[in-house]
Amino acid sequence: MELIQLTGQCDSHIHYLTDNTGIHKELQAPWLNLVRAAKSDGIEIKIASGFRSFERQASIWNRKFTGELRVNDLQGQKVNISALSDYEKIKAILLYSALPGASRHHWGTDIDVYSPSLLPPDQKLQLEPWEYEKPGYFYPLSHWLNKHAKTLGFYQPYKVFKNGVAPEPWHLSYQPLANKYLKLLTLSGLEAHISTSEILGKSTILKNLPEIYTQYIKNITEYS
Repeated sequence: MELIQLTGQCDSHIHYLTDNTGIHKELQAPWLNLVRAAKSDGIEIKIASGFRSFERQASIWNRKFTGELRVNDLQGQKVNISALSDYEKIKAILLYSALPGASRHHWGTDIDVYSPSLLPPDQKLQLEPWEYEKPGYFYPLSHWLNKHAKTLGFYQPYKVFKNGVAPEPWHLSYQPLANKYLKLLTLSGLEAHISTSEILGKSTILKNLPEIYTQYIKNITEYS
C-alpha cells in the first residue's frame, strides 16, 4: 500500500456510491450488511461523509486555522481561534478535525453515519454529540450501533474521550481494513508527506508531529 493512498492523495481504492460519497472497495459488502441488519430492526442508516481526499481535508483545516470555519471546544462552544498560538490552534482543530494526511476518511474505511428517517423536518444535520445522545433524535441509531455494530465488523474509534479526538458517535470504522491502514501510516511517512504539502501551521505541526501522532492519530478506542 503506497503512501499516496494512506494520505488521501488518490482514490484508486474507492468505490463511489454517489458522485460525492465514496467508500473503500472492500467495504461495499460489509456496508450493505450493516444497512440490511439495521433496516430489519427499523433503523435507517445513511452515510453523511465517506472518503475524503487530502485536498478536501486540507481545505477544512486551513479554513479552521484562519477562523473562516467555526472551531468548537468539548462543550460545543466556539473557540476564539485568533487569540491562540499556532500550536494551541492546531490542538483546538484536532479535537474534531483530523490532520490532513492522517484522516481515517482518506482510507475509505471510515464513515460518518446518520438516520434520515429520524432527522426532524427542516432540521439540518449537525454531526454533533447531542444529536446522538439521549434524548437526541439519533439516539435510537446510537443504541442500535452499540448493540450490533461490532458483530458486523464496525466500531467507533472515537467512542470515548482519551485526551485526543473528541467523542464522535457518528464515526464508524470497519476494523478489518482500518487496522491495516493505521499500522501502515507511520510517523516518518506522514512527516515526509506533510513536509511537501500546503498546510497552515506546517512548521509547528512538524515540530510537534510525534506528540500529535501519539495523541490524535494512534490514541483511539480499541476494537474489543
